[in-house]
Amino acid sequence: MTLTPKYSGWIEVICGPMFSGKTEELIRRLVRAQIAKQRVAIFKPSTDNRFAEDYIVSHNQRKIKSLQVQETNKILDYKDKADVFGIDEAQFFDSSIVAICRSLANSGKRVVVAGLEKDYLTNSFGSMPDLLVDAEYITKVNAICMQCGDPANYSHRISSEQKQVVVGETDKYEALCRRCYIEKTGNKK
Repeated sequence: MTLTPKYSGWIEVICGPMFSGKTEELIRRLVRAQIAKQRVAIFKPSTDNRFAEDYIVSHNQRKIKSLQVQETNKILDYKDKADVFGIDEAQFFDSSIVAICRSLANSGKRVVVAGLEKDYLTNSFGSMPDLLVDAEYITKVNAICMQCGDPANYSHRISSEQKQVVVGETDKYEALCRRCYIEKTGNKK
């Protein structure tokens, strides 16, 4: 049985590899809040410019209006304007995202965050581990391995870039299961 708080705020984190439906799940939860006539504010980092500046867009093109943020602390400007806060691609925000989510939850807000918890080398990604520690609810979603069809928990980079942050789609990444990831990369971490 899952209890939904009535008198306090909370943080929900949706995590998993690329192509696992994180943004799709975030949009689903935020639309349900809008249907319930809750005030919703939705944010994405300026780093993620793949689809549209003013929308969060899933890989299957489902979208919801959002605000693009260059300075993470601007999210707090909406503290009194919304009851539910949606944050996509949390791994791209600076480390203050943790304190901001905590502050919103501490003030009675529902905060729904989606992001990659690990990068293409399986290292922790941005502030996602800290958000996971602070969350009341965690949903880990898997993709489908693009090689064998098993559940995929790895984002394998197929392009040659080596920076941690490289925004891309199927032109730069593929979802892989553990076995296929180890076979392709040799990384057993």
